[in-house]
Amino acid sequence: QDDPRPGFDHWASFKGQGDYFDPVLNVNGTRKQFQGYTTDILTDHALEWLRTGRDERRPFFLYLSHKAVHYPFQPAKRHQGRYAQSEVRRPNTMANTEENYLTQSHWVRERRYSIHGVDHMETGPYDNDPVPSFDQLYRQYCETVHGLDENLGRILDYLDESRLSQSTLVIYMSDNGFELGEHGFYDKRDAFEESIRIPALAYAPGMIAAGARVAQMVQNIDIAPTLLDVAGIRAPKSAQMDGQS
Repeated sequence: QDDPRPGFDHWASFKGQGDYFDPVLNVNGTRKQFQGYTTDILTDHALEWLRTGRDERRPFFLYLSHKAVHYPFQPAKRHQGRYAQSEVRRPNTMANTEENYLTQSHWVRERRYSIHGVDHMETGPYDNDPVPSFDQLYRQYCETVHGLDENLGRILDYLDESRLSQSTLVIYMSDNGFELGEHGFYDKRDAFEESIRIPALAYAPGMIAAGARVAQMVQNIDIAPTLLDVAGIRAPKSAQMDGQS
């Protein structure tokens, strides 16, 4: 390739947090502007590589990391307003009550008025009239996630249709949790469960039984050893991996 990255035969990336619409992507060292919604475009790149870019004689590793759903949440135009009439259920710990903050440090209550809190000046008080700003924020988040789910479905559909899913392990996860009103926050960067726990789903028909659950604690450091184990590869001693399969 024109500008290979260590460990990758083909790559596409964007600067910083990227843009939701009409992004500039760096593809193997060449910058190019694309028209459309970023989640769709990144998925298009992944599917194109799966179909025509990889060496079909060799095993492959595809890493697809989306901009969505980073703040400010911006759904695809086709999903804008999709959940405009949906009920927003606020978590119990979101209420600004003495009961909620009785056992918490002072900074927890104060943080709800910071840029990471539901009462900060950017969105205004979360009970604004006529439309509460928190409800708008939550619905936009859901509409943005909908586009993400839709595109993940495109990847899984292709793996099934091409029968690649019979020899492929798919892992879906996030780099962090996220609070949507819990403790008066909408963000990450703290040690509450909603912030530090992440989803971890695996799909491998014939290898993982449908509905199977792993009860033990799993951490992100366990992902690489698991992938190597499934591929039948022994981790090099120099890797110094702390996790386990």
